[in-house]
This record gives sequence, C-alpha cells and structure tokens, in this order.
Amino acid sequence: MVQRLIMAVLALCAVLPARAHEAPSGWTYGYECCSGTDCYQISSDDIEVVPGGWRIKASGETIPASDRRVKPSGDGRFHRCSLGGIPTAGTICLYIPAGS
Repeated sequence: MVQRLIMAVLALCAVLPARAHEAPSGWTYGYECCSGTDCYQISSDDIEVVPGGWRIKASGETIPASDRRVKPSGDGRFHRCSLGGIPTAGTICLYIPAGS
C-alpha cells in the first residue's frame, strides 16, 4: 500500500511542470532560473555596466550580454538568481531592464 502511494506521488511529480516564484512586483521568474528561493531584486548599485555586459559586484562575475543567463526583466528593475539566493554564489540568471 505504501509503495503504491509513493509510486503515485512520484508519477504525479514527473508530470507537473516546475514552478518558479514571483518577483516582488508580481511577474514570475523563469523556471529555468529559480527553484523558489534563488531569485531576488537587486539595486542598480549592485551591478556595474562593463563593455559587453554586466559585472555582479557581490560575486565578482562578469556576465556577457550574449550569455544565455541574461533575461529581460518583467518590471524594469534588475533581478538576479543565484544558488540558494546567496549574493556571493554564482549567477543562475540575470534579469536586465530594457535599455540597460
């Protein structure tokens, strides 16, 4: 009985789409970027525009504009997704406002 229940739960998990969480302004971070705790809004002071991309001050990473991790922001603000939402961790996705 317990084994059947476990199998049913696993089967259900396999067919349900991954869900991401919402930004503070209500738009949804992409499922490829967020497991529910990875994404957060950052200040424009936390990021530096460099030739061909952006430098994340907390992690020291430079993300090229052509990088697949760069996504359009849903609210005109910068947002970043990093492992566990830890600012010094590597960037999963970087949401950029239009014109940045």
